Amino acid sequence: MVLCNCFIHVHRPPNFCHIAVHGFIRKSSLTNSPGSSKVKVAEDLQKESEEILEWHSVCRQVSAFTSTSMGLSIAREGKLPFGRSLQESQKLLNQTTAAMLLPRPLDFSGIEDLSEIVSSSVVGQLRTIRELCAVKRTLQSARELFEQLEEASLNGDSSDRYYPLIEILQNCNFLTELEQKIGFCIDCNLSVVLDRASEDLQIIRSERKRNMDNLESLLKEVATQIFRAGGIDSPLITKRRSRMCVGIKASYKSLLPDGIVLNASSSGATYFMEPKDAVELNNMEVRLSNSEKAEELGILSLLTSEIAGSETEIIYLLERILELDLACARAAYARSLNGVCPILGVEICKGARSNKTENLLVDIKGIQHPVLLESSLGSLHMLSISESESSVQSHRENIKLESDRSTGGSVFPVPIDIKVGHATKVVVISGPNTGGKTASMKTLGLASLMSKAGMYLPARNCPRLPWFDLVLADIGDNQSLEQNLSTFSGHISRICRILEVASKESLVLIDEIGNGTDPSEGVALSASILQFLKDRVNLAVVTTHYADLSCLKEKDAKFENAAMEFSLETLQPTYHILWGNTGNSNALSIAKSIGFNQKVIDDAHKWVERLKPDKQKEWKGLLYQSLVEERSRLETQARSAALFHSEAMELYNEIKVEAEDLNTREALLKAKETQRVQEELKTAKSQIDAVVQKFEEQLSNASPDQFNSLIREAEGAIKSIVQAHCVSDGFSVREMDNSSYIPQVGEQVYVKGLGHKLATIVEAPGEDGTTLVQYGKMKMRVQKSNLKAIPSNERKPTASSIAHSKRLDQTQKSLKDPLDANKGEFSYEPVVQTSKNTVDLRGMRVDEASHCLNMAIAASRSRGVLFVVHGMGSGVVKERALEILSKHPRVAKFEQESPLNYGCTVAYIK
Repeated sequence: MVLCNCFIHVHRPPNFCHIAVHGFIRKSSLTNSPGSSKVKVAEDLQKESEEILEWHSVCRQVSAFTSTSMGLSIAREGKLPFGRSLQESQKLLNQTTAAMLLPRPLDFSGIEDLSEIVSSSVVGQLRTIRELCAVKRTLQSARELFEQLEEASLNGDSSDRYYPLIEILQNCNFLTELEQKIGFCIDCNLSVVLDRASEDLQIIRSERKRNMDNLESLLKEVATQIFRAGGIDSPLITKRRSRMCVGIKASYKSLLPDGIVLNASSSGATYFMEPKDAVELNNMEVRLSNSEKAEELGILSLLTSEIAGSETEIIYLLERILELDLACARAAYARSLNGVCPILGVEICKGARSNKTENLLVDIKGIQHPVLLESSLGSLHMLSISESESSVQSHRENIKLESDRSTGGSVFPVPIDIKVGHATKVVVISGPNTGGKTASMKTLGLASLMSKAGMYLPARNCPRLPWFDLVLADIGDNQSLEQNLSTFSGHISRICRILEVASKESLVLIDEIGNGTDPSEGVALSASILQFLKDRVNLAVVTTHYADLSCLKEKDAKFENAAMEFSLETLQPTYHILWGNTGNSNALSIAKSIGFNQKVIDDAHKWVERLKPDKQKEWKGLLYQSLVEERSRLETQARSAALFHSEAMELYNEIKVEAEDLNTREALLKAKETQRVQEELKTAKSQIDAVVQKFEEQLSNASPDQFNSLIREAEGAIKSIVQAHCVSDGFSVREMDNSSYIPQVGEQVYVKGLGHKLATIVEAPGEDGTTLVQYGKMKMRVQKSNLKAIPSNERKPTASSIAHSKRLDQTQKSLKDPLDANKGEFSYEPVVQTSKNTVDLRGMRVDEASHCLNMAIAASRSRGVLFVVHGMGSGVVKERALEILSKHPRVAKFEQESPLNYGCTVAYIK
């Protein structure tokens, strides 16, 4: 076997330091040093902290944007690499920035994970044709990746723009010789070893082809002879037991003397025989076939050894491809969450005011928790695969709008600002439960890990924070994806290990420090821990409900306070951080809002006063101020009540005086009326006597022709006298016919209980037979039988009665024709204004009036009327009311105010 000697020897890059594929982790020399146990504790704590901070969730989000199986595996396992120094983390950030500037995504389609193939080749396991083709495709795709980067660099405005990515692959050996050797020996489309792979293989296959042609020619001739002799229905040439043979009926076996039976059919009627002349040719076919397989295995073995010999170069190339894939995945992830590049260390962001940023160790504005943003990442990634960047941006804006609507215009998760000064070493965050303390602390921890891993942050402007060698967290709360139910001893044990390994470049996060034990001892231990941390870490952030820890700032400038904002109006947290403030737990307010017994709340307040005597003076001052305000409010209410009482007593005394002499006044009224009637009768009688006397005098002197005219003149005079003194002309009062007459709203009647005083009907009679009437400022309910109506010819029309008559006419008109076939309008209830069908918008703002009017329309009965009292004023409320009535689907029509009913519009409800 001789391979074509057309390849140069594989060259390995000099001074190459091996890096493991999974996480770029180099074994430290400290592992075998005396301090290896401390390193082990630090590694274990770092892994636990990553799990607590849900770093794996962020890595899983990034995995959706990877392009290779290697990148997908590492991201899903939460093993995205961190920079081991500020310079390495900055290098990762530069790679992410360069990937975001690429004009189009890189093509990783041919890249496969060759680590198993390489490791198996090293131990001598023969590689298959499929695996060798995978190596060829990967080497070719890696070379094309580098060519894509070089092309982008040549076409770009700046040659240094993509250098962080080009730098990844520029020192790689793409093993072009190995790729070409595999391509020369193997046809990957057909998955076969080519004849040109070696001279021996080419000779063997040539001889085998010539031998096979002779064998097939011989068998074809024999099969034809058997067919002609009737030994088979049709010529049959086949292979049995790896030897070529012909088919023949068992009864015609004699046609092939000295032939060898290789097999028989299942029925035994057909034999498969090898003719005597074909034996040697078949033997030659078997020898040549075995030689061909041996030669192919030799070629595959040689290519396998070539792969084993290139182990270092292939593994290094895979690691660099993985590094490039993760850089592109971080860039795609940054685009999906509108991330911005963080500033590590002392570098100042361009455009930022140095006088404000130089004094801040951490300056992050509007950062959102990346795990809570996960719901919007999946759809954006799927869209980015098939659509342009403008479409992705449009979709991202739509998602934001939907989020704003679902949260009433707010953004979820709520962005927070994190600002810590250079002099600050310990931040104490206080505030209510479920107020966002733990989530804010986790956000800072994740931001530190993301920036350390070269990832952009979901924040605004230029977030700035230090590079931390370790991010150590002790957080056990129900907000974690996996609940941490550690006891006090477990928390203290973890804090003890944190204090052991923390350095001047570490970030320490502790949730509810000192919780779960006696409060006095918890405060003392927590204060001691914070005093220890302030001189040994770069930054420590703790949350607490202990008010005493917030007082440490007063004694030491290295401490800073922060509080989670809480709305006392809604009794809900706003999730914003108030830096420099001290927060209250508001536990009693929250307990009251969810329905706790008031006595329990009151007793709790008493205990709070007993447990915090140092606050009693301040509380007493606040209590005195609130009592003064309460006394002022009560005095105002007392004066108002006294005024109402005075008016009520005045009305009471007036009614009492009227009621005391009710019977006497009634008798006097009857006597007065009787006297008036008698006087009128006397006057009428004297007038009639005068007319009769005059008639008699004229009759005695009149002629017969004048007789009739005198009679008609006398009768007319008497008739006019009678009509002038008719009872209906007087101011009489008749009893109401309660069986047929119904008092109408706005009508004036006499009330017996008020000494026949005139009162106005306010509400129509109810089912209980009572009617609401108003006399002056006083309203009362009286029985229908105690009402007397004014005769219609003496009733004075009023604006309300005229309006009522008009509405009554409209009601009668609508009742006559329930459904007009031409207009398609239904009948409505009587147009009578009551308190139940009236909405008063006067004195309201436009928004409040709109809401009240919409609620009133929705609550109105079908085919009813609604009186909208909007007043005159500036006309803004009226215009808004008419606009709503004209557009509302339940309003069939409406009538604007009339000269007798200013400021009111009547709406007819469907």
